[in-house]
Amino acid sequence: MAAITTELVAQLRERTGAGLGDCRRALLSTEGDIEAAIDSLRKKGIATAAKKAGRATREGVIAQCIAPGARAGVLIEISCETDFVAKNEKFQAFCNDMARRLLDDPKADLEGARVAIIAEIGENILIARHVRLEVGGNGTIAAYIHHGAKVGVLVEVSAGNEPTLGNADYKQLVKDITLQIAAGSPLAVTREQVDPALLAKEREIAAEQMSDKIQGKPVQVVEKMVSGKLEKFFQTVCLLDQAFVKQSEVTIRDHMAAVGKSLGDAVAVQRFHRFQVGESVGA
Repeated sequence: MAAITTELVAQLRERTGAGLGDCRRALLSTEGDIEAAIDSLRKKGIATAAKKAGRATREGVIAQCIAPGARAGVLIEISCETDFVAKNEKFQAFCNDMARRLLDDPKADLEGARVAIIAEIGENILIARHVRLEVGGNGTIAAYIHHGAKVGVLVEVSAGNEPTLGNADYKQLVKDITLQIAAGSPLAVTREQVDPALLAKEREIAAEQMSDKIQGKPVQVVEKMVSGKLEKFFQTVCLLDQAFVKQSEVTIRDHMAAVGKSLGDAVAVQRFHRFQVGESVGA
């Protein structure tokens, strides 16, 4: 059993928004397993859906580099010890250079440059993670770095016809999709791509939350009620089911369909990555 320390209680509170007493009791009941404690709190309706993104405190920067023609791109997270260094121009230039090197060569050795910047700046600096996307057919790789460089997005958007890629409405749509991913923090493009284990856990939590309402009801009724809960879950974690941040009465799916219709083309999000500083720590 893990020790129920003040730090562990504080971490659970930070990730769930639950009270200190509730967090301590949940950790005691789960023998210090923080993930199980989160599930326990959620089943009791005390915690909201917990996401790792944005809860860690490690400092750093998210940087990106897109190739000319937008056929390939890189997103990288580089960690440092303090926000002071994260805002340092030399450190930020280093991060941008690392992204460019990985774009030019996915197998580039960054260790020499990392050691050199540590010696120059005087803090421990780590290449936390990076990803590189490249278009196979007709499409675009786009990136967005949110103000402060704490959140970054890399996305591949495809089109059926090559001329579409130069259309201003298509380019605006791609930009809007990157903003949506940054703001909405989805986990998948579609509900079919949601991790089955995560979906099973959400189904279990939904049933537990409604246990007093579904007791004694027919199986069909119970399934309908649980499905209603899951629908809200999908609207939160699936990009295409999210409400468009610029026009909340329509979903991203509907907005993309409307733009695609005006372009006379089929436009689709193939894949995306969203990095937030610190979220990979301990993952």
